[in-house]
Amino acid sequence: MESLLRCPLCAQPLDRQDTRYLCPRGHSFDRAAAGYVHLLPANKLHSKDPGDDKAMAAARNRFLSGGYYDPLRDALTRLALAYAPDRAQILDAGCGEGYYSAALFQALLQAGKHPRMAGVDLSKHALRRAAKRQGSIEFAVASVYDLPVADQQIDLLVNCFSPLALEEFLRVLRPGGLYCYVVPGARHLWELKQVLYDTPYPNEEKETPYPGLSYQEIQAVDGTIHLPDTQAILDLFQMTPYFWKTPRQGALRLAGLPQLDTTISFRIHVFRKQDRP
Repeated sequence: MESLLRCPLCAQPLDRQDTRYLCPRGHSFDRAAAGYVHLLPANKLHSKDPGDDKAMAAARNRFLSGGYYDPLRDALTRLALAYAPDRAQILDAGCGEGYYSAALFQALLQAGKHPRMAGVDLSKHALRRAAKRQGSIEFAVASVYDLPVADQQIDLLVNCFSPLALEEFLRVLRPGGLYCYVVPGARHLWELKQVLYDTPYPNEEKETPYPGLSYQEIQAVDGTIHLPDTQAILDLFQMTPYFWKTPRQGALRLAGLPQLDTTISFRIHVFRKQDRP
């Protein structure tokens, strides 16, 4: 079966087989037992175990499975149903453990739109969980800066809190294709930040026009979540960039909390790729 993915070595189409992916030039990539494929060439592997490690992937899975970010998931599925054409080819760039990928795929499938979907991430630990969550999606270890996807192939590209690889995204999107870019709102996790930092500051919110893309809308998703125990609080903390740059005292304060109510605030920037530059 022809894959939505392409060979990372020669850019030829890949044939998706039971235990491997194979291109016409003979490049072969084994499918892991969990169902994902490794398409990050060794010369572009900048660390032995890139992306989220095993503990971080487990924390993200526990947190998202708890439903705390369901409002964002639901907003993304509504946008996909509104914008995606029938038989859409979809890419989740920086898909993590597949929480949003699976929801989008399932919603489109139930609507009779017959999607094809792939997700890429650097973390094999996250992709193990993603492939188990939704086996009909192709998941691959790959970089968003070097996507194993053909030119102008994607109808809908989703990017939740992952790096903005604009040149690659424009390359793989079809003319008229949609790009959904999820970023934090000004007061996202504000109460958590108040525990971590003495003087927290809000995130910057702005419209950013990008060459080759035209704005369709910006959808706001706001609410409050209740984290009932220390485990849920620390799982969320591990998902954030604050995990890497918080002073020790702030992290200790957070670890001492028995529960926490905090704001969630997302902005989904929806763009359409222009037919002409």
